[in-house]
Amino acid sequence: MNYLLKPQLLNLCLIFFFYSFYSSAQQTSFENSLIYIKNNSPSLYTEIDSLFEPFEQDSLKMKRLLTVSKDISSFESCSYALNALGVIQRNISNYDEAITLHKEAEVYAVKAESTEFKIISLNMIGVIYRRMDVVKPALDYHTEALKIAYSVLEPSQTVTENIAVSQNSIGNIYLALKQYDLAINQFNKSLAIEKSIDNKLGLAINYHNIGYAHEAKGNLSLALSNFQQSLDYNNMINSEIGRVICYNSIGGIYLKQHNYKKAEPIIKEALNKALDIDDQYYISASYLNLGQLEIETDQLISAETHLKKALNIANSYNLKSTVAESSKLLSKLNQKNNDFKTALKYYQEAVEIENTILTEQNLQYVNDIAVQYENENKNNQIKALALENESVRLRLERNKQILLYTSLLLGIIGVALFIIQRTKALKRDKHILTLEQDMLRSQMNPHFIFNSLNSIKLYIINNDKTNAVYYLNKFSKLIRKILMASKEKETSLNDELETMKLYMNIENIRFSNEIDFTITVDPTINTEITKLPSLVLQPFLENSLWHGLSSKSNNKKIILNVSKDSPNFITVEITDNGIGRNASKKINDRKRLERNSVGIDITKARLANFSEAFQNSYTLKIEDLYENEKPSGTKIILQIPTKLKTQFIN
Repeated sequence: MNYLLKPQLLNLCLIFFFYSFYSSAQQTSFENSLIYIKNNSPSLYTEIDSLFEPFEQDSLKMKRLLTVSKDISSFESCSYALNALGVIQRNISNYDEAITLHKEAEVYAVKAESTEFKIISLNMIGVIYRRMDVVKPALDYHTEALKIAYSVLEPSQTVTENIAVSQNSIGNIYLALKQYDLAINQFNKSLAIEKSIDNKLGLAINYHNIGYAHEAKGNLSLALSNFQQSLDYNNMINSEIGRVICYNSIGGIYLKQHNYKKAEPIIKEALNKALDIDDQYYISASYLNLGQLEIETDQLISAETHLKKALNIANSYNLKSTVAESSKLLSKLNQKNNDFKTALKYYQEAVEIENTILTEQNLQYVNDIAVQYENENKNNQIKALALENESVRLRLERNKQILLYTSLLLGIIGVALFIIQRTKALKRDKHILTLEQDMLRSQMNPHFIFNSLNSIKLYIINNDKTNAVYYLNKFSKLIRKILMASKEKETSLNDELETMKLYMNIENIRFSNEIDFTITVDPTINTEITKLPSLVLQPFLENSLWHGLSSKSNNKKIILNVSKDSPNFITVEITDNGIGRNASKKINDRKRLERNSVGIDITKARLANFSEAFQNSYTLKIEDLYENEKPSGTKIILQIPTKLKTQFIN
């Protein structure tokens, strides 16, 4: 037995834990919202609603909000809390208490001078009177809400939503008075607003009401289509009350179509859901529908039970329309039971109730209000247009001045930008020219020329005419290429490699041709169209020669490898097996040599300038090579961009 109970106890503990955790999280969120109210005193409905909408069905939390709001004199929050409490009372059909709360909310809205909260409070009061079928005050409150809403020149979304609420409620009053065309007109106005702001709840309500009006006019197919559309929207927002309303209405259509097989499950489902949410208004409506179904299917005993339940609830909460409908159905039921006296009594009660709703006075009052509302609306529109015209005129005058000053300012800015850009261009051209001059001086330095010619002279002195002519030709070609390259900002990879071969041939004379210099090129690279700054590789080769290999006794190698591992770059690697940078630095420090570092700096500046036309910039990395933890040379890795910015744009 104990083993069987343990899983159950574990489940209960888990349920208790999660419930406690959720409640704690909810409480923390609510307390944080209260702190925000205390610190910021928000005045807009949307801001307050975003904080407290998850708690508006919790009467204890709304009472706490009301107390805190009163303490800090936040009148907008007071109005919000009172309206939420009023809705809670309305949903349990405690209409007198709900009206009191909404009227108090209106008082705080007036104190706050908040048009939004005043309109909301008036509409809330109107909705309750409409549910009670008390026509005059319902119409008065909704019309007052509409007047205020239409007087707002730039309505917020909250005001716009409440215009839709007012029009929907007035349409419902027309429904109660059997003015179906007027009702449909109001519902369509409300529907247009709800569509514009994509308010699915408003769309569900209006489609249902339009369906109800068409049902009353006898257009059952059209009514059913609207009810189904309303149900779709209620399912989207997961509204149980909406589903109850739609199930009852769809069941009612099936009753009128004598399709009792379809009517029964949907009406019973409506009743079950209404009982779950404990809204007496919809419970009475569901019992009414179920009783009608049972009359039609000759289940007279249960029909009487359900209709009397509907009547009792309607009488308790003063739901006049439901009283009238349930009395009519009880009259019909008693006729079937041949109890004509009771049938007459119920029928007379139904007529009497309907007469209190459908009096000539009420109808005239509605018509007068409708005319007054339309006139008021037109007058407000005329005033709004006049104000808008004046506003447009003032804006045009202001815009003329702004355009004049803006044009003048843009002209000044344009001239200034032109001067700045021109100055930058001149500085850039000067910088490029300086770089090219420095580059030429770097390549044509007197030591290189003197030493090269001196080496060739030795061949002549030694009567080695072949080598003398060979190297003199190489030297003349190199000098010509250097002079030609100095005129160009960039050259092809093929020309650059040819020049580097000539340069290494000449320099190798001074090393008694001991240097093994090799060039390898990735066959996928088109060396004729690949561009790079002219003579950009020479300082790196010179660096390898004079800092890496000059102090080494034998086995001197330099490998120049060109590859393409990325579509955006070519990679040039210059690897020597010299003494390494640390040893070279010590030697250079003793000799006080600075020339090569200057050459590298000039080369970097030229590479940076060259990269400006490309999507990516160049990268340069120098690696020290080691073999058995001893320096074994240096590798220079230079990535040169190949993808132009114009190619990226295209």
